[in-house]
Amino acid sequence: MASSSKKPRTLRKDRTGWSPVTVGVLAAIVIVVITYFGFTKAVPFTHGFRLNAVFTSANSIRPASPVRIAGVNVGKVTEVKREPGTNAAVVSMEIDDTGLPIHKDAELKIRPRIFLEGNFFVDLKPGTPSQPALSDGDTIAITQTATPVQLDEVLTTLQQPTRQDLQELLQSFGGALNDKPTPAQDLTQDPSVQGKTAAQALNQTLDYSPAALKGTAIVNQAFLGTESGDLSKLITSLGTVSKALNRNETVLQDLVTNFNTTMSAFASQSTNLSRAIGLLGPTLTNTDKALVSLNDSFPATRAFALELIPGVKETQPTIDAALPWVAQATPLVSDAELGGLLKNLQPTTASLASTTSSGQSLFHETDLFSLCQTKVFLPAGDIKVEDGAFTSGAENYKEFWYSMVGLAGEGQAFDGNGQYVRFQPGGGAYRVTTGPYYSSKGRPMAGNAIAPSQGSRPPYKGSKAPPKVTSQPCYTQDLPDVNGAGVGPKEGGAPGVMPTSLSGPNGTGTGSATPTATRSAPTTTTPSEPVAPSTGGTSATRRAPAGDSVAGALLERLNPYRDAKGGTP
Repeated sequence: MASSSKKPRTLRKDRTGWSPVTVGVLAAIVIVVITYFGFTKAVPFTHGFRLNAVFTSANSIRPASPVRIAGVNVGKVTEVKREPGTNAAVVSMEIDDTGLPIHKDAELKIRPRIFLEGNFFVDLKPGTPSQPALSDGDTIAITQTATPVQLDEVLTTLQQPTRQDLQELLQSFGGALNDKPTPAQDLTQDPSVQGKTAAQALNQTLDYSPAALKGTAIVNQAFLGTESGDLSKLITSLGTVSKALNRNETVLQDLVTNFNTTMSAFASQSTNLSRAIGLLGPTLTNTDKALVSLNDSFPATRAFALELIPGVKETQPTIDAALPWVAQATPLVSDAELGGLLKNLQPTTASLASTTSSGQSLFHETDLFSLCQTKVFLPAGDIKVEDGAFTSGAENYKEFWYSMVGLAGEGQAFDGNGQYVRFQPGGGAYRVTTGPYYSSKGRPMAGNAIAPSQGSRPPYKGSKAPPKVTSQPCYTQDLPDVNGAGVGPKEGGAPGVMPTSLSGPNGTGTGSATPTATRSAPTTTTPSEPVAPSTGGTSATRRAPAGDSVAGALLERLNPYRDAKGGTP
């Protein structure tokens, strides 16, 4: 019974499923994988953010050297190789996600971990956030990298030849500062430093240092820019230029050669250059004043520019509107039209210019004549002559025209033989002669009157003619005072009565008096001074307003519709 309850044994060759060897191998693989992932964070067949940087020297940096940001490891160096054709080294790195992003203006330095330790790491500054971020595989230029100074480099700097050269340099520099210049050397120097040592001349420059340093500070402040990041942009641009020059060594060599040639040219003109630099100070002072004035004018210029904007906007439409007119006017000004006419008028224009120039004196005389007419002659015609019972009440120029009308009426023909007037030149038993003033060829004039002379208006108050004053313009003279005295003789030859010879019917003379016209001495008056017309026995002097023309004054007097006050109803 016991033997029958046991399962039968299966032979090894008949067994199925995994063999112990297979199970052991799989278990070993699983253990290795678990162990690898337990001690590393990297995923097989993948990599992190790759970044390349060019250094002037690898400086003992090796693969697996750490990359740090602010002392924290963010990656490692994966490869170090030489830049083809140069002594520079290209360092490749892998950066973890904790070190991203890295910007375009990032900087890298190779620094020692511990002084004298010999180990180095890459110190990474990721740059400013305002700059664009770098992509995977980008390279940072050599202008943004730096290497540390090694102790051996410091020690080899001051070797025996270098120390000797430095001593000679210091001794020569001290001698240059303390030695007195020779007369030949002083000839080319500024008078203010002649006879002084270089040290004394340098000390003298300290007097001008405050103004110079102030200008330097202003320039340095200007280099900072007006906005944050301007200086860094300038440095970045300089780095770009330097990188371009580094790529084009031939162009850089030509630049250095041309610069050397330019400096040699400056050196050959050192005397003129020294004079120019001496004049540069006053020039800069005047320039500074000019710039201050220019800066003060900017607000007004800015306001003018703002006011000009609407006009500028309308300039193009104006041009578009004017183009058709220009197209029409172009044939008009051609040689066949106005152009030819202008050529024909050129001789006439030259003659007209000469006539205009010579006519200036004529215009002056014409102006004086017009002023005389408007301010003396025509106002005198407006005076009303007071003649007692014979007073007409009209202005004397009207009385003249009234007499012309009467003369025309008196001379009308009644027999068809034309107009004529009969005058009887003689007549009367009373002979009248003039005084010595009113004479002809030195002899008094005489005539016959039908009645004794009672006098004249106005009486003459002198024994000879008043002098003519030619230095005073006519328009400044007073008007004649025709109503200044009464009519009739004066007793005893009183002033204002001119004695005359009066003969009676039998030819015997009887004393009588004949007054003559009074003429006052010329006085200077202002041409624009208004003078009211006189009435009665006062002086009648009315002046026309300044600027009235002779034609206007004549038209005013001949206007038949003018009222008694001189206006037009």
